[in-house]
Amino acid sequence: MSIFEFLLEPLDYAFMQRALAVTVIASVVCAVLSCWLVLIGWSLMGDAVSHAVLPGVALAYIVGAPFAIGAVLFGFLAVALIGAVRDTSRVKEDAAIGIVFTTLFALGLVLISVTPSQTDLTHIIFGNLLGLSHGDLIQVVLLGVVTFAVLVIKRKDFTLYAFDPTHAHAIGLNPRLLGALLLGLLALTSVVALQAVGVVLVVAMLIIPGATAYLLTDRFGRMLVLAPAIAAVCAVVGLYASYYLDAASGGMVVLAQGAAFLVVYLFSPRHGLVVARLTAARRRKLATV
Repeated sequence: MSIFEFLLEPLDYAFMQRALAVTVIASVVCAVLSCWLVLIGWSLMGDAVSHAVLPGVALAYIVGAPFAIGAVLFGFLAVALIGAVRDTSRVKEDAAIGIVFTTLFALGLVLISVTPSQTDLTHIIFGNLLGLSHGDLIQVVLLGVVTFAVLVIKRKDFTLYAFDPTHAHAIGLNPRLLGALLLGLLALTSVVALQAVGVVLVVAMLIIPGATAYLLTDRFGRMLVLAPAIAAVCAVVGLYASYYLDAASGGMVVLAQGAAFLVVYLFSPRHGLVVARLTAARRRKLATV
């Protein structure tokens, strides 16, 4: 098999074309948002919101409403409940996040299990990348474009909020509103990504690309380019690997991202573990000469 046959054979199938489009879009949008999540320290919050949207998606399906509406409502509900538990009890924020998101996730599982449907709703949990319809593709494209556009338009405000919310307030920005907007975009992004990898693996797509880019550069502008580029490459590699290995598509995409992070973690020119050890050993050797 030639390289061209290797690359073109999967694209002979319409379901692979849809899967590739959805995976790349979801990966890029998640990667851009992940840059701010990593900087702000919202990795656990990303985990909470991405899981907490499950009952919202299930209820939206039950009443015939768009998934995005239910996801955004429950995303904000999760944040409000976390804040309420943290502020009105002795429970710390990390414990409040764990309590709220696991409870809401369990509620989603129960709703899915008792909802009569001709559709297997477990794809919301584990993803159904190769079973996406044309309507699913349109929804992902629309939500992805809206989320990406808002992130690009408001990137300077979000960046200032991430680095110095006090200064952002001093120049007239509303840090609370910016935080709420980021959380709303997080909920929308979760809907985009769950179409590809399901609720369980969404958090990986929301954290790994940003963390990988963070190890490669100290400039946030470059980070915003590197993260989606890495995510897009991993999306293609993971999808092709799943096709030829007959493995779970969403899982392979996330594994590709994890492998990319491992390589960067070990060999990054600036912050790689192996590079740092070799540099330290070289300095010790020079010091003894």
